[in-house]
Amino acid sequence: MMGPPMTRRELLLTASSALLPAACASGPQPSPEQAPSASAADITVGITSNTRPDWSGGENFLLSLDACAALGYHWIETFYGYLEPWWDEPQKLVDLLAEKGLKMETVSNSGPLNMRFQDPAARDEVIADHLRLVDFIRAMGCDHLKINCGAPNPGGNTEEIYREQAKTFDELGKRISDKGLRFGIHAHLWSQFETPRDVERILELTDPRHVWFVLDTGHVTMAGMDSLELTRRYGPRIIEYHLKDVAPKDKGGYKGPPMASGSVNNTADDRIFFELGEGGVDFPAILAHLNEIAWKGWFTVELDRTGSTAKQSAATSKKYIEEVLGLTV
Repeated sequence: MMGPPMTRRELLLTASSALLPAACASGPQPSPEQAPSASAADITVGITSNTRPDWSGGENFLLSLDACAALGYHWIETFYGYLEPWWDEPQKLVDLLAEKGLKMETVSNSGPLNMRFQDPAARDEVIADHLRLVDFIRAMGCDHLKINCGAPNPGGNTEEIYREQAKTFDELGKRISDKGLRFGIHAHLWSQFETPRDVERILELTDPRHVWFVLDTGHVTMAGMDSLELTRRYGPRIIEYHLKDVAPKDKGGYKGPPMASGSVNNTADDRIFFELGEGGVDFPAILAHLNEIAWKGWFTVELDRTGSTAKQSAATSKKYIEEVLGLTV
């Protein structure tokens, strides 16, 4: 009597077993944590269009679109401040992108929006500003809002500040959920959401149904965290990765002295973030874990400052994603 049909997982395991002798004959193989498998995650690859100096600022936005399209990227993320000509006419931006074979992944908050998430007196204005941004990106078919937080609070974040931030994030996240999108907070050096404690407390205090995490592999590493450990701890809570590499010496979390805002990433010689493949972030292991949990979300290539040209850096990272991670851009 014929048994029940094999599941997809059983079929994959059977196929893998059949190939095992040939694999063993070719020499030692990387462990599952070292090399990506046939992806069970559902990952869409995009790119940010703000690499300094070539692509930064609204005046270089169209140049960045042309370069990304020429390289074969299809999804773009940028900042609200760059898009002022289209604030009241999002469909014109959709049409412009379509002419280049591009779509908008999301648009990050930026000036002139109120970003005082910790201030209860500013809460209504903060939420209203960000809901206008949500309406703008929703009109372009985006599925999530990614935000940065404002400048650091003098003396750092207190428990009271965390609780006020969480109230704002929860209310904003609920309103965004009601509109059919998701809401993710990006951890960033030199901001209100930066340190291991910041990440831990905000993700503890906020409602996981409405508030998610945008994990920037460069910023969290240089803030002393390990991207892989954060992935293992918060995987289901993460909706987007900003992919950038760091120096091998910083793998697992930067342990040097504090870096003042504006003291690094100003020239090609003082960069702390690099193209994918530099060796400080274990991207294959991150992908392996995401495959294990059947994660769905965005891998967004980003580089704050290039050492050559923005286009060359984007090409280098694209090659790594395709040839090392085995993902389609």
